[in-house]
This record gives sequence, structure tokens and C-alpha cells, in this order.
Amino acid sequence: MEKRANIYEGKAKILYTTDDQDLLIQYFKDDATAFNAKKKGTVDEKGIMNNAISTKVFEYLGQNGVPTHFVRKLSDREMLVKKVEIVKVEVIIRNRAAGSLCRNYGVTEGKTLTSPILEFCYKEDAFNDPLMNDYHITALGIATEQEIAKIKEITFKVNDLMKKFFLALKIELIDFKLEFGRYKGGIILADEVSPDTCRLWEVGTGVRLDKDRFRHDLGNIKEGYQEVLKRVTGS
Repeated sequence: MEKRANIYEGKAKILYTTDDQDLLIQYFKDDATAFNAKKKGTVDEKGIMNNAISTKVFEYLGQNGVPTHFVRKLSDREMLVKKVEIVKVEVIIRNRAAGSLCRNYGVTEGKTLTSPILEFCYKEDAFNDPLMNDYHITALGIATEQEIAKIKEITFKVNDLMKKFFLALKIELIDFKLEFGRYKGGIILADEVSPDTCRLWEVGTGVRLDKDRFRHDLGNIKEGYQEVLKRVTGS
């Protein structure tokens, strides 16, 4: 697969065109950001670890009927993905209280919710990714009611699958962010699934194994990612 032009560079990844107009190469960087890039740094080999973790999760989701952009892993830092039109909405699922849910609603961190909370945020760093609802999304022409319904359906299925996946590894899925794209008339899961996009707490100890170690200066950032990698890949 021939890598060609850099068409997009985000905080954690770069997308390149290929000799197939339907496929892109997604490259994982070591850059670490938090609070809408107000805090920046690097984590050695983070890109390698996130690529490997995302590969395993995408393979698992695909085997269980979730449509994703993942095609195959190409190298330590690269995966081949379908070229999608990203829907400018970030989708968050919360199973236990953490982060902004605690700050905005005064909920005690770690509180188990009676049911998962689904949140939409406008995918736009310039406006600090504000919360939005279905009416915002349709009125602004970001997505149709049918697309929103499909996004919700896939998101809740992903939550059920990933909770089981991580719990089998003695990790609790506290919350996570997903992104979706349009592909050949349908909606599919895109972006990545990794400690950058998920809050992952070790069962029994509550030890954070995710980007919160960077956000809140908890130390041993790389070691947290390595622990998730070891459990996910079995090596």
C-alpha cells in the first residue's frame, strides 16, 4: 500500500492518502494533549501502543457485528482504514461518574450510574467541544435524525461489547469517546479506541490506566498504557 499525501493532522494522528482512493493510512503519534490541547506533551511509544490496542478492539468489534473503518494493521504506528466523511459530533458514553460529569453536576467521582449516559459534543476545538443535543445536530445540518439513531444504536452496542471485553481483562470501562463517519451511504465507527479515548480503571484497585495519568500529573503515564496493551494483546 503506497502512502501519499498528508491530508489531515490532528492532536494524536495523521491521515495519508494511498494509491486506493477508498483507503487511508492512519498514523499514530506520541503527542499527548488534554483540556482541548491547552496541556501538551509526549508519551514515549504511545502511538505504537494505541495502534496495537485499537487494532485488537476494532477486530473484536468487527467480529461482533459493529461496522468500523478498520481494515488492517500495517506497521507499529500505522493502520489501513476506510476513507470516511467524519460526522462533526463526538459521542460520549458514561458508565460511572468521572471527569466533566463530576465538575458539571457535582456527582461524586466513581459513582455507578443507574444507566449509561450518552452525550453529544460538537467536534470543534475552537469552541471547546460544547455539549449539544439531537435538536442542535439536526438544526445545524450536522447529521440527520436517521444518522443520529444509527449512531446511538451502534454506540450502545459498542458499550455493551467493550464493557465485557475489558472486564474479562480485569479493567472497568468508566467512560469513553467515539467518532463516526459516513461511508458508502451508511454510518460506521471511526477514529480509535485506546487509553486516549477511554477511562479505564483496574478492577479492585481503581488504578487509572488511561490518559488521566497525563491530564492530572499522576505519573507513570507510559506504564498505564503498557498495562492495557499487555492485557489486551496477551503479551
